[in-house]
Amino acid sequence: MNSDLNQFFRQQQTRRTFLGRAAQGVGKVALASLLNPIFLPAAAEISKKERYSGVVKPFHYPPQAKRVIWLSMAGGPSHLETFDPKPKLAELHGQPFPESITKGKQIAQLQGQKLLCYAPQHKFAKFGKNQPEICELFPHIGSVMDEICLIRSMTTEAINHDPAHMFMNTGSQIAGRPSMGSWVVYGLGSEAEELPGFVVLTSLGRGGQNQPIAARQWSSGFLPSKFQGVNLRGKGDPVLYLGTPPGVTRNQQGDLVEAINSINAKYDTIVDDPEISTRIAQYEMAFKMQASVPELMDIKSEPEKILDLYGCKPGDGSFASNCLLARRLAERGVRFIQLYHKDWDHHGGVKEGIRLKAEEVDRACMALITDLKQRGMLDETLIVWAGEFGRTPMSQGGDGRDHHNAGFSVWICGGGIKPGIVYGATDEFGYSAIENPVDVHDLHATMLQLLGIQHTRLSVKFQGLDVRLTGIAGKTIQEILA
Repeated sequence: MNSDLNQFFRQQQTRRTFLGRAAQGVGKVALASLLNPIFLPAAAEISKKERYSGVVKPFHYPPQAKRVIWLSMAGGPSHLETFDPKPKLAELHGQPFPESITKGKQIAQLQGQKLLCYAPQHKFAKFGKNQPEICELFPHIGSVMDEICLIRSMTTEAINHDPAHMFMNTGSQIAGRPSMGSWVVYGLGSEAEELPGFVVLTSLGRGGQNQPIAARQWSSGFLPSKFQGVNLRGKGDPVLYLGTPPGVTRNQQGDLVEAINSINAKYDTIVDDPEISTRIAQYEMAFKMQASVPELMDIKSEPEKILDLYGCKPGDGSFASNCLLARRLAERGVRFIQLYHKDWDHHGGVKEGIRLKAEEVDRACMALITDLKQRGMLDETLIVWAGEFGRTPMSQGGDGRDHHNAGFSVWICGGGIKPGIVYGATDEFGYSAIENPVDVHDLHATMLQLLGIQHTRLSVKFQGLDVRLTGIAGKTIQEILA
């Protein structure tokens, strides 16, 4: 059998592979010998099973955060019913929206329509030591406002859902680029031994506006596929085919994985395909996850006071449960955790829709911040709350708001962020960011710096270009750093 395999592998070796590997090998030997001859024997001892630790060595900056929890409010939350009070807009409710503001601007689904000012549909209240006003439907978030940096001047280039999600996740509206989670794990690796470095959880809202979220939003793009996000389901089996088949013991399955990986490793020495190395790593990770994921997802082991804090029930698949799972993932060393909560697309019924959303996310967001803080983890965890865009301050005469990219709100807290501040502002209508505008590249650059990465130095050669998460733009928002 071994001789047959050897003959097969020899037949698969192409001239291009042989020459490529030979050139790489000679180059690496020469470089190592120039650096220090004693590195040669040490390099030979490195095991392929050594945990990947990233390409950023050493850190470009002293890291302020170890991990990211990104709370994605899918559909585009209205800043005018959440975090950006506009009394002037309320005064002008029902009156024509000033044409001077919208003329020549990119507005979704409103071209040629009669546009009317549409007042914020809920009252605002002051919270925290510095008394910023947020919607009174979010008292739990209000109770932790002293931990939060509220950005009211966020902008984005995209104005429709899928490209806006792509832009927020990858820094490009073009599908096929690596997601921010993939970039972070590629740059830093993960501290998780038996879980992926990038995990995604999704939850549904009750309003019925649940646009699909495509898996390309957590794709690794042109990076090796081992850096892509792994979607864990909140209800039912968290991963399909997670269990061991009937009649097969764990030892037997381990033997099978080892045998498959040994064949793949032998083939990889010949064809030098990075995806084979990925396949080997993913087989090993899948085998580890069979033991680690059931324990991770079993939140019944949490104390009753923690379940009450989050307001969740084991196995309910809610955003609250996913926030608790995010904390458990963070404890286990996962580098990037992304939670999607759907149903924020309020073209109609924005008043009732926001009320439902507040009931679903307000307490859970507070609980996540509070729980991490009491465990001493908040200072090393970067939490971001953001939609893909905001909503318009005008309507077409109905009771909803349309897509808007010129000014909206996000908030950020945790590792390295200045707490209890409001940064930036929109105009008196909530239409345009007029004070300290922030774009998506700026947010990504800031996030990377807090993780210890200079955003211009984390790049990969692709189609002849040095491609990075922030494209050719992006600047760190220094004013919000602690």
